[in-house]
Amino acid sequence: MQIYSADGALIGEFGEKRRRPVHIEDVPQPFIDALLAAEDAEFYSHKGVSIKGLARAVTELLLTGERGSGGSTLTMQLTRNVFLSLDRKFIRKFNEILLSLKLERELSKDEILELYVNYMFLGKRAYGIQAAAEVYYGKELSDLSLAQLAMIAGLFQGPSTQNPIVNPKRAVERRNWILGRMLTLKMIDQAAYDGATAEGVSARYHGSQLDARAPYVAELARTKAIRSYGTEAYTKGYKVYTTVNAEMQIAAQRAVRKGLLTYDQRHGWRGAELNLATQVISNENNADNTSKQINLDQETKQAWIDRLRKIDDFEGLMPAAVTQIEEKSIALLNRQGDLIELKWDEGPSDMRPYISENRQGAKYKSPAEMFRVGDVIRVIQQKDRSWRLSQLPSAQAALVALDPNNGGILAIVGGFSFYQSKFNRATQAKRQPGSNFKPFLYTAALENGMTAATLINDSPLVFNDEELENTWRPKNDGGKFYGDMRLREALYRSRNLVSIRILQQLGINTALKSFSRFGFDIQALPRDLSLALGTQAVPPMEMATAWASFANGGYKISPHLIQRITDTDGNIIYEALPATVCSECDEATNNNYVLDVENGTVETDIDYFELPLEFKRELGWLEPSDYPRAERIIGEQVAFIMDDILKDVIRRGTGRRARALERSDIAGKTGTTNGPLDAWFSGYNPDVIATTWVGFDQNTPLGNREYGGSAALPIWMDFMRVALKNSPDRPRKQPPGIVTVRIDPETGLRARANDPDARFEFFRVNKVPRLIESSDIEEPEKAIETFAEEIF
Repeated sequence: MQIYSADGALIGEFGEKRRRPVHIEDVPQPFIDALLAAEDAEFYSHKGVSIKGLARAVTELLLTGERGSGGSTLTMQLTRNVFLSLDRKFIRKFNEILLSLKLERELSKDEILELYVNYMFLGKRAYGIQAAAEVYYGKELSDLSLAQLAMIAGLFQGPSTQNPIVNPKRAVERRNWILGRMLTLKMIDQAAYDGATAEGVSARYHGSQLDARAPYVAELARTKAIRSYGTEAYTKGYKVYTTVNAEMQIAAQRAVRKGLLTYDQRHGWRGAELNLATQVISNENNADNTSKQINLDQETKQAWIDRLRKIDDFEGLMPAAVTQIEEKSIALLNRQGDLIELKWDEGPSDMRPYISENRQGAKYKSPAEMFRVGDVIRVIQQKDRSWRLSQLPSAQAALVALDPNNGGILAIVGGFSFYQSKFNRATQAKRQPGSNFKPFLYTAALENGMTAATLINDSPLVFNDEELENTWRPKNDGGKFYGDMRLREALYRSRNLVSIRILQQLGINTALKSFSRFGFDIQALPRDLSLALGTQAVPPMEMATAWASFANGGYKISPHLIQRITDTDGNIIYEALPATVCSECDEATNNNYVLDVENGTVETDIDYFELPLEFKRELGWLEPSDYPRAERIIGEQVAFIMDDILKDVIRRGTGRRARALERSDIAGKTGTTNGPLDAWFSGYNPDVIATTWVGFDQNTPLGNREYGGSAALPIWMDFMRVALKNSPDRPRKQPPGIVTVRIDPETGLRARANDPDARFEFFRVNKVPRLIESSDIEEPEKAIETFAEEIF
């Protein structure tokens, strides 16, 4: 089973058998010659059984004591492997001959040969010659040399015993014997023979030849395919096409990796992973790891290499052991047995020792203060081939990116490295979103009478509630309070006390009913005022899905990964038809088409006939109106106002670092939970919604200076910089029913014409505030009270 990105990049392979069928006309003639020379030189002349071949095999066995070319024809070998057991019994051989004769009557010689070269097992899970070419040489069959083709031809007799990886000596002997047979049969000349036999063994194991590695995506797709089709999904050669964009996926993986390494570097050096001088070597001469160098005799060196090879390499962070400490550098031994140099100014000189998530020690003064001989550390190679000090991050992160118009997953990363931890934090980790959840509360507020200019008091609150563990004193970040504040400003400044008061005014039940529309499980949500601060636990995928409604103008979508699945013949056995946003559908008059076959064109808006859905799908002409309609869950006017407020988070709020992207169409919100334990950022433009999370699997604190804006937002920015590079800036169109009004920022009322401090605000036409009067300025509290009464 092969997993592909939406743009056709191979990103995963699964199954016990690796097979790449090839047509016989695409098989190089030198390989056919090598195979026939080795296994059945009279293949094209016999009728399925070769008396001459059987006699030659017996003769070779008697003279040499070893098997040579074998007595079975290719047809007999094929029937034995397809239809019969390998038991060495007369009845099996008799049946093999009968089946071979029948097969020769039913199929042509080329058809039999094509079946043979594609069906047979050739070691290392490779079935067929193309799979073998990829596994042993990492190439297409047509790109192999004569010696390499002969080597593969030798695998048919002994895929395990004559394997060039497992037993290169016997593999070369078999290869050279085949080349000698080819020379004898005049299939090659002496020069070709000499050149091929002189060629060394270049075979080594090549894993899946992927265009891009996306293990979290591949595993999700594998799981979904197996749930739908069972284990036959492995063996029937299905091709699973995902919604993932390969470039975005690579960008997401790099962004998560960079973000975690950067976070880790901020918090200091945690020390070596282990010390080989104490764990591997125990003799008196080599065990003193307090010295500045070690005598690496061959025995010691090999012991260290063996131990290093047992340590996994994650995301390019290679383990290496300190062998010598100089004044401005250290020497390291890597798993390949090479000695490499790490310069003091390539990372170590900037490091401080880790004390806690909030404290670091003084900078190290020298390599001798930081390292001991035998220390196993991590290094990463730079573009200039130099080495830089690193360490495996202890924190984790996740990223989910969706197409907000149909829920297609564009990228998903579940942690620093899939090979380090297969736990997918994007879908499986439930964490508190903190302020990342507030936009859903503010949406409910706008729908229930408030406006972006409504004033809410940002001042301390104290609750005595058993459900909230007795006394609860919610605080704002930084401990400051700003008094009366407009709803817009409260959201982009992320004021906790304002959010709590909004929830108080709405009521828990009203808020829960509103939240359920976004897909949140209201049974899992807390039924107290802490709900305003995002204290419920949700996975990043759920947050990204809910946030998509802000990106697409108010519609509900469902995430999906698999776009379509095809069988080995290219027939579509599954294709997704997701609920899709089609804001223009209501304005369209018809979806009719006229097909001009002669000119290959399609004319629209002519009332002749409508093409069937399946036909349009085959032609690639599906439009948003052909898919099921996504449900609108936020009114068009409220969605527009919320989008503009969330843009203010970028323009002047907690996400202002994202202004570096230099786009006017991005919006989002940070989120940081108590501790802080979790850091979030969700943000979007009309084409992509992405959610990022950073935290520890053990739910331990990130550090007092770590927030959504410092830990999660940089990851989001690095991803979106790539995801949006070909996406033009798309300002949102102001919908009917929205008016722009100048307001007094102190009262939220309509400003007078000569007010120099007035600013513009969006309102629904039926929620425009009244004009400010002189008495409002003299008695602002009364004006606020009157405004609130009018709103509610």
